[in-house]
Amino acid sequence: MPDIHVSAAVIHDEARRVLVVRKQGTTAFMQPGGKPEAGENPAQTLARELDEELGLRVDERTLTPLGRFISAAANEPGHRVIADAFALTIAADTVTVQAELAELRWITPGEIGPLELAPLSLEHLLPLAWPDALPQGVSE
Repeated sequence: MPDIHVSAAVIHDEARRVLVVRKQGTTAFMQPGGKPEAGENPAQTLARELDEELGLRVDERTLTPLGRFISAAANEPGHRVIADAFALTIAADTVTVQAELAELRWITPGEIGPLELAPLSLEHLLPLAWPDALPQGVSE
């Protein structure tokens, strides 16, 4: 199964909601982030992607590493995604949809059930976002 390497962000706001985004032409919501460009480390990739997609400028040194996670890719059938994930907290009104994004949402654990989410988000990243609300590695 071909691998797609990405960096992804688990972004909380002051109300402990988590930001998910949907790219144009897709149906699944996922954590913001993207694929590296030549010479970038995972934190540099994420800082660049957050600026391009959300207009959010972050210093890569302020990103908190969460680990590396593997799941089926949401938008590329037959591929898997290998994601280096990072956490940060921001004010909800500091981000706007840009670049290839179609939509963003701030969600709570109670909104996960009816929302179409990428396997990486559902299996790994959202359980990390709310460790007391969702079991680790278990999708709803």
